[in-house]
Amino acid sequence: MTMRHQMPRCLPPRDEAELRARMDALAGRTLGELAEQLQIKSPADLRKNKGWVGQLLERALGATAGSHAEPDFPALGIELKSIPVDRMGRPCESTFVASLDLAKPDRSWENSAVRKKLARVAWVVVEADPAIALAGRRCGSALLWSPSPEELARLRHDYEEIVELIDEGFLARITGHRGVVLQLRPKGRNAADLRSALDEDGASVRAAPRAFYLRTAFTESILRRHFQMP
Repeated sequence: MTMRHQMPRCLPPRDEAELRARMDALAGRTLGELAEQLQIKSPADLRKNKGWVGQLLERALGATAGSHAEPDFPALGIELKSIPVDRMGRPCESTFVASLDLAKPDRSWENSAVRKKLARVAWVVVEADPAIALAGRRCGSALLWSPSPEELARLRHDYEEIVELIDEGFLARITGHRGVVLQLRPKGRNAADLRSALDEDGASVRAAPRAFYLRTAFTESILRRHFQMP
């Protein structure tokens, strides 16, 4: 079963400098070491504990937002994201950004959770080589990032293009192939977990929840530029 017990949590960092210091202190440490420090039992793998690494890092760094539609460090306006990477340092999967509220009337870019969460991001690189036991996987160096004007324009373009299609009733036609850096994909545990949406004729229909994700090529470009990877 998925682990649902409440993990102990550090106090929130007072400012960005304190957060950066905490992130620097994570570099080189294993997930098992962090779990032991926080008195948390490490699962054998992530098959039934998919969000465990993120939860562990949230508590180690003092994030408080949880699943709310605001940055993980609300007082600092900083979102926390982990990036699982292979042995070459390349991201292994897309990065969840925010769920899409299909019933929300105002989905403008300016008021979107996507814009708010990506304004300032604390990235934590984590080993994801399956040959390494979960508890033995290490955290990488700290990276605090804000999108450049070009990156922000690309994110906004993808977001607004997708939302426009939704507003026109074409939700069912949107696949993970749409969007250069940002994509929209179903996010739900089962077929019964449905939300209200509109079809092409403006009629109410039931649809699977959707969420925005950053493509791996985009997060890889961030890592390569920051860490000067080949």
